[in-house]
Amino acid sequence: MEPAQSTFNGIHPDWVAETVPFTSGDGFGCNLIHIRKREAPIKGPVLLVHGAGVRAQIFAAPVETHLVRYLVERGWDVWLENWRTSIDLPFNHWTLDQAALYDHPHAVKKVCEQTGAEAVDAIVHCQGSTSFMMSLVSGLMPQVRRVISNAVSLHPVVPAFSAFKLNFAVPAVSPFTDHLNPQWGISRSGFLPNLLNILVRLSHHECDNAVCKHASFIYGTGWPTLWKHENLNTETHEWMKREFAKVPLSFFRQMAQCVNAGYLVSTGIHPELPRDFTGQSPKTGARITLVTGLDNRCFLPESQRRTQAWLRKHGSDCRLIEFPNYGHLDIFMGKNSARNIFPVFEQELLK
Repeated sequence: MEPAQSTFNGIHPDWVAETVPFTSGDGFGCNLIHIRKREAPIKGPVLLVHGAGVRAQIFAAPVETHLVRYLVERGWDVWLENWRTSIDLPFNHWTLDQAALYDHPHAVKKVCEQTGAEAVDAIVHCQGSTSFMMSLVSGLMPQVRRVISNAVSLHPVVPAFSAFKLNFAVPAVSPFTDHLNPQWGISRSGFLPNLLNILVRLSHHECDNAVCKHASFIYGTGWPTLWKHENLNTETHEWMKREFAKVPLSFFRQMAQCVNAGYLVSTGIHPELPRDFTGQSPKTGARITLVTGLDNRCFLPESQRRTQAWLRKHGSDCRLIEFPNYGHLDIFMGKNSARNIFPVFEQELLK
């Protein structure tokens, strides 16, 4: 089963919503979803960057006030980047390097061209965050003024069993598939998808949503991994069945190298990028705020603590905000995020 076409929830009919295509540096076709009030925004452009194997829609869960609505209602000019991992784009064997070198810099430039703004703020999540930070500290996005990074930035730290799966399970499944797909919880064919479905059914009993359980099995160690169920309303838990799809093993192989190193490393294919992204001072003057849920089981909170220490070592006045009783994606999708999380985000954007 393939995900349904993306439609944004809770968008006022009088707002302007448009899709703006852009071509990445290597020719890959991506797009930006631009959402604003009809009158000119009173605040500047803010770019939202999703994680792996989802799409821009992830910032618009079926809650009363999702992040897109929260920002637009307060006068922000909102741009959502569908980069090459987006499930709205053709499947490809992407790496973080490609996103850092080709996607995010061109997305930022496109936003500046379209708005006439000299600077862009950004809220970035998970692998949208790691690849965005790779680009930022390499000096490829001087237009970025402020960044709010959720879950993981430059130092990925995962539970021990997650590291085991990256180092041993990913190579073991490589002869049978070139990707993993939470949609296998709903529809699958072939030996490996059926085997993984059996393993998920044996090991995950936390809910009756098969995609939720497959996502937990694929992306970390938790029951569930990507959120706390009590933070999601019923509609969101059902809606997310169609919001997770294919992620190539090329990503998991690179993340295994990063986890083993303790910091982000490039594939070594692109000489424009450093091999070790923490091996030099960051080439950016952007104000960086790191956030994480204290119950995150995809990337442990220690991930952001290590990045904060590294940034401060290099003179950055980086702030770390840890949200109790939140995990990974429920930071954005939670039924109470508009009360508990988003006001903090806006305060950081306004500093």
